[in-house]
Amino acid sequence: MQERSSVGDLAEQLRRELDRYSPGGKLPSSRALVERFRVSPVTVSRALAQLAAEGLVVTRPGAGAFRARPRPAAAVAGDTSWQEVTLSADSAADLVPRSVDASGVLVSLAAPPPGVVEFNGGYLHPSLQPERAMAAALSRAGRRPGAWGRPPTEGLPELREWFARSIGGAVTAAEVLITSGGQSALTTALRALAPPGAPVLVESPTYPGMLAIARAAGLRPVPVPVDADGVKPALLADAFRATGARVFVCQPLFQNPTGAVLASQRRAELLRIAREAGAFVVEDDFVRRLVHEDAGPLPRPLVADDPDGVVVHVCSLTKATSPSFRVSALAAHGPVLERLRAIQIVDTLFVPRPLQEAALELVGSPAWPRHLRAISAELKTRRDTMTSALRLDFPELSLPHIPSGGYHLWLRLPDGTDEAALTAAALRAGVAIIPGRPYFSAEPPAGHVRLSFAAVAGTGEIVEGVRRLRTACDEVL
Repeated sequence: MQERSSVGDLAEQLRRELDRYSPGGKLPSSRALVERFRVSPVTVSRALAQLAAEGLVVTRPGAGAFRARPRPAAAVAGDTSWQEVTLSADSAADLVPRSVDASGVLVSLAAPPPGVVEFNGGYLHPSLQPERAMAAALSRAGRRPGAWGRPPTEGLPELREWFARSIGGAVTAAEVLITSGGQSALTTALRALAPPGAPVLVESPTYPGMLAIARAAGLRPVPVPVDADGVKPALLADAFRATGARVFVCQPLFQNPTGAVLASQRRAELLRIAREAGAFVVEDDFVRRLVHEDAGPLPRPLVADDPDGVVVHVCSLTKATSPSFRVSALAAHGPVLERLRAIQIVDTLFVPRPLQEAALELVGSPAWPRHLRAISAELKTRRDTMTSALRLDFPELSLPHIPSGGYHLWLRLPDGTDEAALTAAALRAGVAIIPGRPYFSAEPPAGHVRLSFAAVAGTGEIVEGVRRLRTACDEVL
């Protein structure tokens, strides 16, 4: 973190001094900058690269860095207002509008201003990411023979085999496709299984990114409520009968946002209900590797107990590594696999081979199990810290379930609370939170907020964030 700060500071200092040089003028040498600012050569190199990316300097190998010449004046903006008519007319006949609302996804991707506690994050804080292990894996991967060639469209056989073993059951490498992140895999699955205009059953509440995928594909999300034991089977059966849907999307393990785990007695019932409806179950197993230290044995993925091909399984390495380590897998039995493969090829051709090779290097290294043990312990500590702080400072908030996996808590707000007002007040107080409304495909039964404990620097920041949230609640409630 100190190195990153030094890079930013040096880049800002050089940015302020650029006016001393005429366009095309040569900047001091890297050695001179190292001596003057007392930083490492790596810091100088990264700072100059940042300025080059901004178009402020030009670097020439062997010659040094030069102030960039002014860019040509921007062309006069055209008139794009005609697109409003065309885009609207194009979707006029759609049963479901296909305009894309990404706000529910962006709220967990948005970087808050400096100094704001990030309770809205959806990924591990950099201090929790296996940065050194990933860097070493990428370096080794780049030296593998053929690492920069075209991979098989289905993915590297060794990586497919690793995912098959980690999924378990009767899943084989031949039934696994390597995909570019869980979001991409879910998009492929929904496009393969449901035509535009069709209903798709979803948990309520559920992951906003999945709702965005469904609506962008012209599908109609139909909510099926969940409780502390996962989706309610009787309501699922009712929804299949009422809608004629042929797809149900669920997160049986540490569901987002409730953290619920599908109860053992409901697992077989869910598969039976879907099979009788002639429907597929898309299983999004997104945080199996973010289990907390006190969780105990985990249930197997649904697909591991599904010989009849009801389940299309999605799993990923991203949540346990880095948002940029986008390697995931689709697994399925039967003819549906060919349709999934065809759509995957049309959409993305294949996942870049260097990234697949790096994934193999990472999961095969001794650093991988050490990393998983470390985050298991750390996430439990953070969860307990946030839970204790909330119970102390927020007796009026309901925390119905404390998960033993994942990276967030789901809180019910007092009746009548304005989620939008609370979210805005929280940001003014210096803490970013996620309102509950985007997690519901229909009218929500109550106000909620989701608080992440994985994207912050540590337990001290969690306590401070809860204190700031108390200030915001006192303003709104």
